[in-house]
Amino acid sequence: MGAAPVIAAIPMAGLAAAPALSGGSGPSAGTGGDAHVAMGHASMVGDAVPAPGGPGDLDDLLTPPPALPHQPGRVRRYTLAALDRDIEIASGVTFPAWTYNGTVPGPVIRATEDDILEVEFTNAGSHPHTIHFHGIHPSNMDGVFEIVEPGEAFTYRFPARPYGMQLYHCHAAPLKKHIHKGLYGAFIIDPPMPRRPAREIVLVMNGYDTDGDGENNFYSVNGRAFYYAKYPIRVRRSETLRIYLANLTEFDLINSFHLHGEFFRYYRTGSTDQFDYTDTVMQCQGERGIIEIDWHNAGRFMFHAHQSEFTDLGWMGFFDVADD
Repeated sequence: MGAAPVIAAIPMAGLAAAPALSGGSGPSAGTGGDAHVAMGHASMVGDAVPAPGGPGDLDDLLTPPPALPHQPGRVRRYTLAALDRDIEIASGVTFPAWTYNGTVPGPVIRATEDDILEVEFTNAGSHPHTIHFHGIHPSNMDGVFEIVEPGEAFTYRFPARPYGMQLYHCHAAPLKKHIHKGLYGAFIIDPPMPRRPAREIVLVMNGYDTDGDGENNFYSVNGRAFYYAKYPIRVRRSETLRIYLANLTEFDLINSFHLHGEFFRYYRTGSTDQFDYTDTVMQCQGERGIIEIDWHNAGRFMFHAHQSEFTDLGWMGFFDVADD
């Protein structure tokens, strides 16, 4: 990425102006009184954070629909519409998005393996679109050949398989533009044998090129820069946290997730029981996986991309871990 445009400086200006969260106003011991001790990521929490929207705005994207027991042949129906929509992606910054149902990312779709997934898709946008689902399905349900023109509709119907963290996105040309503009979302297929109980959330990593130069100026999870720094995700220490993580970032080769103060199990794609035990994972575009965290300590723990530039341009947040 090149030099950040003026609008990309908005969040960083907010970071520099954010007050410290420390209990006192004097310098910390051992700092020599440097002014920078009151700045940095420790100050990027709460009301001072330059993030758009209010508390709970992204709950429908963060919390997936509940898992259902294995029942082969059951029909799971969803309705998606492609809509052109201006969305606020950072404080005072709007982006002319192409969306599924008006949000970036689109709604979370969930089924259990051997369900029949039925998605009624209407193109209410201004360009041809499709939906391509990752997973196993017939070629005429693949979102490549069945181009849906503006004003037209198409119904995708196929068995949901294999289980794991999947995703969906538009596959109309030019592909990079349709993905970058926001046409993607999470697609969870649950295994026949239920996973163990956990608090479940979805995090979809993305970026935004706001000046049309093919390089991202902002980054986020679930569509809004710095949102989970302003509104930390509250979890209980006694409860496993399961994260369905996907990367739909355009223009950058990889994105990543790093958790402070803890390790987690990472199931790549989530279609087997094999996992890595780590605190950082990298994903190229289209990769996805499942993270499971069993907390050792209560407190506030940062999570963010471990590309530092992405962090400073919006892709960061906090978990508030509370004892019961």
